[in-house]
Amino acid sequence: MKVTPTITQFCHSTWTLDAQVQHVSQAKQCVYVVIDQTPFHPVSHIWPDHPADKGWLNGEVVIDCQVGAVELASGELYVGQEIPVKRDQPGWVFVVVHCLAENSLSLSVGQEVTLEVDKAYQQSLSRGHSAGHIAYLALNKVLNQNGYWRKDADRKDPHGHYDFNSYAQVTSFVTPDQCLDCYRLGKTLRKRGLNSADLLQNLADVELKVNQQVAAWLALGAAIHIECHGEALTDSRYWQCDLGEGEPAVIPCGGTHASSLEEYAQIQVQLKAIDEQNIEMLTLVTEK
Repeated sequence: MKVTPTITQFCHSTWTLDAQVQHVSQAKQCVYVVIDQTPFHPVSHIWPDHPADKGWLNGEVVIDCQVGAVELASGELYVGQEIPVKRDQPGWVFVVVHCLAENSLSLSVGQEVTLEVDKAYQQSLSRGHSAGHIAYLALNKVLNQNGYWRKDADRKDPHGHYDFNSYAQVTSFVTPDQCLDCYRLGKTLRKRGLNSADLLQNLADVELKVNQQVAAWLALGAAIHIECHGEALTDSRYWQCDLGEGEPAVIPCGGTHASSLEEYAQIQVQLKAIDEQNIEMLTLVTEK
């Protein structure tokens, strides 16, 4: 059977589906299974900010879910950091790889299987990821409107504010109902115009203003949409939400997300200085 790009269903509130096995291979500590379509979201090998979904394949626990690439000429599967090509490379297809424990199931190519995502776990990640977007948009706005930039910044966020998040973000990690973003306030950012010393000195006030902005946006109860430019894993996806800022926020993002701001009772942002060069933003969700 020819392996085709995995049809992804994780942006469509699909928790269970029946699909066909396209590839099975033995890895060092697990069995790799590729299905023609899946509701599972894999962890990205490029920007691993959003964890893999949990769930079951024919009742067996899916212990991990990763991005894979299959070389069509040889049928060879490469997983995660082993992938040697960029997406849309001719002669290759990108797939979602479901990892099962060794000796768990006897599966064969062409077999029909049932996939079931842990809905509660995926939704907790979705809330955490969307909250992280909302928090950084609020941080961008507060820094832009309160004198923390001394000159114009080339990069703007979807609301037209100087994009501190894009300039300074080093890592971002989503966990259930949380998102942790780490920012570096280095020499390059200061040259671009950020008054980083003022930011560090006034971090508590910035935190207060960010939380006030987030609360005002949550009160709108706006819907969150994911615009998918195709069904494949490598097709572009965009997070969209109208926060009443003139233009809806549109952010490229491959993760799963909440469907509405109404899912949140509260989003609380905590800003912390690690040292003179680094700060953290922890975004905590209280669901309704």
